Amino acid sequence: MGNRLSKIATRTGDAGTTGLGDGSRVDKDALRVHAMGDVDELNSQIGVLICEDIPAQMRHELVSIQHDLFDMGGELCIPGYTMITEAQVTRLDSLLAFYNADLPPLRDFILPGGSRAAAIANVCRTVCRRAERVIVSVGKSEPINDAPRQYMNRLSDLLFVLSRVLNRYAGGSDVIWEKERQR
Repeated sequence: MGNRLSKIATRTGDAGTTGLGDGSRVDKDALRVHAMGDVDELNSQIGVLICEDIPAQMRHELVSIQHDLFDMGGELCIPGYTMITEAQVTRLDSLLAFYNADLPPLRDFILPGGSRAAAIANVCRTVCRRAERVIVSVGKSEPINDAPRQYMNRLSDLLFVLSRVLNRYAGGSDVIWEKERQR
């Protein structure tokens, strides 16, 4: 990158537009910019999760996911460019299978919570779902590759599974939704 980031405050966005990676300028409230922002927010939330007491292997995998999300931001920033591939989606499928293998089957809905790390993983999951929805919306109005949408769909599933794993790692279990509770 050289000195590209040596000047952060450029004032070029003061009029409500931002530059994309292809040199074009779009309104800051464009769907593509929303998608980039939601992916960035997810990456930041995963950074918070990584600060928690989590298994070392999971930490390593989450850092790898952060790199993927940075790539996804790049792909969203440069219309027509590809950075997220089927191989990255397949890697998430493998992680899902690995982490889900030892979990008991779900018989009821569960609530976000339990341990702090599990709760943060659920916040990441909901931000991921929002980013996925915006990516779907971008794809309805302009060409976008399939892999980013697929990646976000798998990642939200993985974050749900990781929340369950993290509750067990902390010595707890799932927080079961009590549909018959007193109201």
